[in-house]
Amino acid sequence: MSSRLDVATLAAQEAGRELLALWPSVLADGDFGTKSSDTDPVTRADTAAQEIVAGRLGAAFPDDELVGEEGLRHSGGSGWRWAIDPLDGTVNFLYGRDDWAVSIAGQDAGGTAVAVVHAPVSGRLYTAVRGEGAWLGSRRLRVGSDGVLGTAVVGTGFSYTSLGRSYQGAVLARLLPLVADIRRSGSAALDLAAVAAGALDAFYEDDLSLWDWAAGALLASEAGALVRPLPGLDGRSGVLAARPELMSEIVGLVLELQGHTGQPGTVLEQPVLDLGIAGGGECRAGLLVVEVAARDACVRVRADGQPCLGHGCE
Repeated sequence: MSSRLDVATLAAQEAGRELLALWPSVLADGDFGTKSSDTDPVTRADTAAQEIVAGRLGAAFPDDELVGEEGLRHSGGSGWRWAIDPLDGTVNFLYGRDDWAVSIAGQDAGGTAVAVVHAPVSGRLYTAVRGEGAWLGSRRLRVGSDGVLGTAVVGTGFSYTSLGRSYQGAVLARLLPLVADIRRSGSAALDLAAVAAGALDAFYEDDLSLWDWAAGALLASEAGALVRPLPGLDGRSGVLAARPELMSEIVGLVLELQGHTGQPGTVLEQPVLDLGIAGGGECRAGLLVVEVAARDACVRVRADGQPCLGHGCE
């Protein structure tokens, strides 16, 4: 496992150097394209960084599957898959803001096993191996330990679609009076790393892709957070991570504010593409299952009928 972490770390650092080198010219010429919507940008820096990461991983592990945000799809037969976001926070990058990162997650049959999130501007390097803890450089990370929901600082993010933002904004407006404050960095990977480091008490976002959160979710989990999938609008999904003592209350609250409520025992199902976090069982295409019980709730993924993240959902 250490060799995979070493290669992923070197790939993230090399990609980070390339992003820093390209940043001034991208800012100067303002040249970018768009993907899912007019507010979902992609730059030549995104694609250059992805080529570096894919090249390093592909050379070291040629039989591993590679998937990346900028159209990367490389099949493999080893049972390992790499989920790559070469520039998480492209909007920040284009606006000259510092909150962007390279995010790399290595997954096996048990879920995410290796994670690297590198923030080139600050030089911060977050790493995790399943079962071996989460680290910021040489410092082991632990989630925060004090406070209740009313004193919690919660991170979130928003969709690239107007409809999605309207829905998320309505949820946020109702959540904000119930917590101490909200943070929105523009990078899900860095927000999840912040949960791991105790700089956020919780993070939720319901319109994400695998490469957005897979590495950060392992960081948070290995630092002691609970991490659960989160249903979104029109079949989209994301993730919620929180300190253990907050999870039960915040997941029930967010689901309630989203409108996923009903009588105790109500079960809501919607398809998801992949929610492979560390945990038992395969987390391939399946159903996102939300079981509502008053103001408490739990979420699990079923793949081939087997629960993957079923804490408390017997």
